[in-house]
Amino acid sequence: MASLSGLFISLCLFILSLVYVYKWRSNKALESRKNLPPSPRKIPIIGNLHQLDAFPYRSLCSLSQRYGPLMLLHFGKVPVLVASSFDAAHEILKNNDLAFSNRPKSSITNKLAYGAKDVAFSPYGEYWRQMRSICVLQLLSNKRVQSFKRVREEATSNMIDTIRRLGCSSCPVNLSDLLASLTNGVICRAAFGKKYDKEGEGYNFKKSLEEVGKLLGTLCIGDYIPWLSWIDHISGLHARMDKVAKQFDEFLDGVIKEHRDQESENRVFGGNKDQLNFVDILLQFQRENRDTSPIEDASIKAIILDMFAAGTDTTYTALEWTIAELLRNPKTLKILQNEVRTVAGIKEEITEKDLEKMQYLKVVMKESLRLHGPAPLLVPRESTKDTTIMGYDIAAGTQAVINYWAIGRDPSLWEYPEEFRPERFFHTNIDYKGLDFELLPFGVGRRGCPGRSFALSIYELALAKLVHKFDMILPSGERGEDLDMSEVNGIVKYKKFPLMVLAIPVAS
Repeated sequence: MASLSGLFISLCLFILSLVYVYKWRSNKALESRKNLPPSPRKIPIIGNLHQLDAFPYRSLCSLSQRYGPLMLLHFGKVPVLVASSFDAAHEILKNNDLAFSNRPKSSITNKLAYGAKDVAFSPYGEYWRQMRSICVLQLLSNKRVQSFKRVREEATSNMIDTIRRLGCSSCPVNLSDLLASLTNGVICRAAFGKKYDKEGEGYNFKKSLEEVGKLLGTLCIGDYIPWLSWIDHISGLHARMDKVAKQFDEFLDGVIKEHRDQESENRVFGGNKDQLNFVDILLQFQRENRDTSPIEDASIKAIILDMFAAGTDTTYTALEWTIAELLRNPKTLKILQNEVRTVAGIKEEITEKDLEKMQYLKVVMKESLRLHGPAPLLVPRESTKDTTIMGYDIAAGTQAVINYWAIGRDPSLWEYPEEFRPERFFHTNIDYKGLDFELLPFGVGRRGCPGRSFALSIYELALAKLVHKFDMILPSGERGEDLDMSEVNGIVKYKKFPLMVLAIPVAS
């Protein structure tokens, strides 16, 4: 009996080996008939995953220097097209925007975003179009962004007062923490109508958001090698996902219940709708469209999660990297201070209207976003059909990754690409509004970030107020050129060490 069992197992293994060899040869024959992009050599099972290091945008940039600006990798069983040049990005995001309009399936976003019911990660289709329309027309229109002007001005002024208070003893101020609190506070007030920054429920909410950011930058092995998905369970990844999803869901359930309990006909239909927060607007939309275009509570919660995941960390890290570069380039900082203080004149407070006159401020922001785009690898897309990119055959289901970090440092596009030189933008019309593929910090096309105006409005005002009110230097006599610019990788590129500064108030 034992010998028969052994013979049966051996026969099964032999048949499986034959099937594997047949499939491998069939795939090789099929690939040989196609014109595929250049590819590094892959190894069985994991493909090219072994060629990614702790900073994928750097390792992918190095590979592109050997194999070209458009290359085909394999992460496990998944083909991944990597674009590292202006032309390659333009071909994918502009000329083939519709073909690459989908998002890859992800266990992490599926768990955190209620089955990908949000805008950023939901599959391309009618549901996505409805959710994006709600965000663009109801939540993030220019009119709606302007309606939160007072919120931004109050929050930035409170930050300035906090820095002044903390720095009064000549102690260094943790600017990273304050910038994170600023962006979180503004988005909280816009989304919920109040801040959640104290101990208890709000504190857990803030911690949950931090964990969401970390999880979104984590590689889930099972997404690329399904039969190794058990590794994600053993590593604790699924437990982390379940925990933060539960915390966030319980918090948002409480918020929605609170807003429903506070609703009244006068507030919703008789008051000024421009003063409603995101939750109010979404609940109102839900009521008014119950019979025609119903949306579930899960969709509302997923959209709110998008607002925070896409708006909090990206905005504060953009500010953090900008201040760090200004400290490393004191001449640039001085020019910016002179402009801001000249425009402000004798006014105590800068307003958003003043920002229109600050041209150097705008080129400083552009240069910082060139070097330190919050998402160095734009959120991946996936092809919905077979297509051709730059003469190469690309199959349906291929993921597309745009290496924005590499494009921002491409010497064929930028003179002295590694240096912080805002003046370069005085000689060009390149902007970050999605029309210029040299500068794409917010993506472009159908899957571009709809919250660009909201994020920039916080970024611009906070930066202007900081350089208006303070002379900032590094503590302990540290020179700007010695500032540690180490990174921590995730879906957002974080600064490894908090930005500690001595903030010296400027006499009015």
